[in-house]
Amino acid sequence: MRLPFIALSFACLSLAGAAISMPLLQSEPALTAAVAGSTRSPANVARDPHRHPAETLAFFGVKPTDSVVEIWPGGGWYTEILAPYLSAGGKLTVVSPPGRPSEGINAKLDKDAATYGKVARANFPSALGGTGVAPGTVDKVLTFRNVHNWRMGYLRPDKTDYSAAAFQEIYAMLKPGGVLGIEDHRLPEDADSAREKTSGYIKVSTVRALAEAAGFQFAGSSEVNANPKDTHDWADGVWTLPPSYRLGDKDREKYAAIGESDRMTLKFVKPAK
Repeated sequence: MRLPFIALSFACLSLAGAAISMPLLQSEPALTAAVAGSTRSPANVARDPHRHPAETLAFFGVKPTDSVVEIWPGGGWYTEILAPYLSAGGKLTVVSPPGRPSEGINAKLDKDAATYGKVARANFPSALGGTGVAPGTVDKVLTFRNVHNWRMGYLRPDKTDYSAAAFQEIYAMLKPGGVLGIEDHRLPEDADSAREKTSGYIKVSTVRALAEAAGFQFAGSSEVNANPKDTHDWADGVWTLPPSYRLGDKDREKYAAIGESDRMTLKFVKPAK
């Protein structure tokens, strides 16, 4: 029997030999409409083939009535989708690094009150002096390509890893039964773990260990954002690839053909009490 889903993606990602995978369900009409929304910038829409937003958010189980925290939204790529999707019956809170709003997200929100007027704002993590989100108040926490930053000690002068504290804070803000959705640049399991501090890539096993140490249960993985063309071994790290193109015009066509990085897409659940 052929199931009526967009794609069925089963990842054999495991830790200590326990492989768990989940199918990628079809996105609901409201989510499809948000992805197709006219308020999204053309530059961001052009990256949909690399980032699969409808499929990714459907995999995380985001509903239009959810209270959602988007951690470190950068320029607001996912915010453009989440804000209208949650505007009627849910709530979106974007949390930026304290003292340094992510790449102008505040300016983006302020510029279009009709689209973003209901979006709440906070800072994260407390390890950097953030104000945080009230404990036990959130249905979903989503973060896209950020765990490697915490691992690398981003924004700390001494580059000390604060990823464990970040996961503990995420766990606290979620309601029992709440979901943490993570997408990040994937470092192969057989690679030197020291590369997590310099390359922008991080191992699935590292992310799982951090989440599970904080109390989360691993709920599944999807290969929707995988890219087999990415060899993970660039001299300038993941930023060699689009959209960063750290090398400028050097071999730009080569990197454009490879596309954005190979990425893990993981789902965790805070156990219900």
